[in-house]
Amino acid sequence: MSDHPIEGMMNTTLEKIKQMVDVNSIVGDPITAPDGTIIIPISKISYGFASGGSDFPSKVQSEKEFFGGGTGAGISINPIAFLTISNGNVKLLQIDPYNSSADRIVGMVPDVVDKISGIVSKKSEEKKAKKAEKAAESPAE
Repeated sequence: MSDHPIEGMMNTTLEKIKQMVDVNSIVGDPITAPDGTIIIPISKISYGFASGGSDFPSKVQSEKEFFGGGTGAGISINPIAFLTISNGNVKLLQIDPYNSSADRIVGMVPDVVDKISGIVSKKSEEKKAKKAEKAAESPAE
């Protein structure tokens, strides 16, 4: 079975899209600031693709058909956030406004985790200090 011309057009368009969009388009190359902070851009990619065609029978040659068709694609790349790594702390700095409550919750998770781990480690240090204090006060047997 021979390839139809529309298949060739679609394949060419899809190959061009693959060439334009790769993982480095979504998660960008890291940028190192003079103070050692690493900044990684994060982008959102949207694309659309359309293809169509038609066969026209030939009135002169009955065995040959004529084909007319076209394809098209559009791509949009928008930065949405920056991932920053500074002094061992990782933060997500979102550019886009929160679109829903779920987005807001996901954006707040890293801060909440940092606060909870800080409280837990502080309580753990206080317990160790109290144990050491009691051990120093009790006479050695």
